[in-house]
Amino acid sequence: MSSSETTTAETDTTASSETTDAATTAETIASTTSAADAFIATLTVEQHETLLYAYDDDTKTTSWSNFPVTFVERAGLNLADLTEEQRQAALTVLESLLSDEAYATVVGIMGGDQYLLENSSSTESSLGQYYIAFFGDPSDTSAWEVQFGGHHLGINATLDGSTDEVTFAPTHLGVQPAVYTDADGNTVQPFDGIYTDAFAFFDSLTAEQQATLTSGDVSMCAPGDTCDFSTGSGLTGADLTDEQKQLLLALISNWAGMADEQSTATALTEIEATLDDTVIAWSGETSYDMTTGDGISFSISGPNVYIALQAQQGSAGADVDGVSTSGWGHVHTIYRDPTNDYAGSVTQQAGSGMGGGPGGAPGE
Repeated sequence: MSSSETTTAETDTTASSETTDAATTAETIASTTSAADAFIATLTVEQHETLLYAYDDDTKTTSWSNFPVTFVERAGLNLADLTEEQRQAALTVLESLLSDEAYATVVGIMGGDQYLLENSSSTESSLGQYYIAFFGDPSDTSAWEVQFGGHHLGINATLDGSTDEVTFAPTHLGVQPAVYTDADGNTVQPFDGIYTDAFAFFDSLTAEQQATLTSGDVSMCAPGDTCDFSTGSGLTGADLTDEQKQLLLALISNWAGMADEQSTATALTEIEATLDDTVIAWSGETSYDMTTGDGISFSISGPNVYIALQAQQGSAGADVDGVSTSGWGHVHTIYRDPTNDYAGSVTQQAGSGMGGGPGGAPGE
């Protein structure tokens, strides 16, 4: 399946239905399955065949990335090739899957790519192109996955009605630029919530704790890398007060808790159980002020969670006069679960190289 050769038209990222946050995992699975079936109903037979893969298809591990679409071929359907009705139906799948806050973050990320396409000096023709694929038939009684992404986004959400679980590991969230003005004149800042939570945690630490945190080694286990999820050095969960642990869990929830309240609580309970053995490292700025410095990088590595956020020290050619598209303004993140990537699929974990050598650089 080849990537579209043409640049996408501007994507309307407002889904057609008015959904609200689901409260339970079962509600998320049911509503997302229903939305997926509705999306499939808009497709031709050929489009349906392009959208759907077997649940354990090897493509699942090779078709998401933090590199541009022209570098790593994505699975499924390009939103740019869909009709308006089909595109809105695809976005409704995401809206049904995600909490309101997570959906707004995703829409902001996509809008940033579109902003770069229209305003930057980048020659990357795939900016703003996003793909959707299903692995396994949509179901509220068995496991299937929604994969959605482009350059600065790679969601792998597994929904399993048989075990009442939703997991987002592995997932890539990125942003470039950090702040932009959309077509309606609104200021959009997709990672403001992540930055706010990160600095709430950082500011809660004592000077001694901050010194330990910033003396550690920030790691990155990027898509396609073999990874041993080594914790390295830094501040451990055992060094934190109960209040500081809750602030760290709030930060983690930006990745682990992208769906409903119950799914978030389940994921955070598992992570909290081994938080004392989790290591946090930080480099870069020590205050949330995007007018100074080159941004921040941090990693959170433990038995049940791996998150890395890295500021990219370069614009990758996507320069806009007066807009930061490097450092604070160009960030890649990865969320993985060392015990449950791809919902624990041994096939997919082996395909992604889990258990191999150290992770590499985050890419462009």
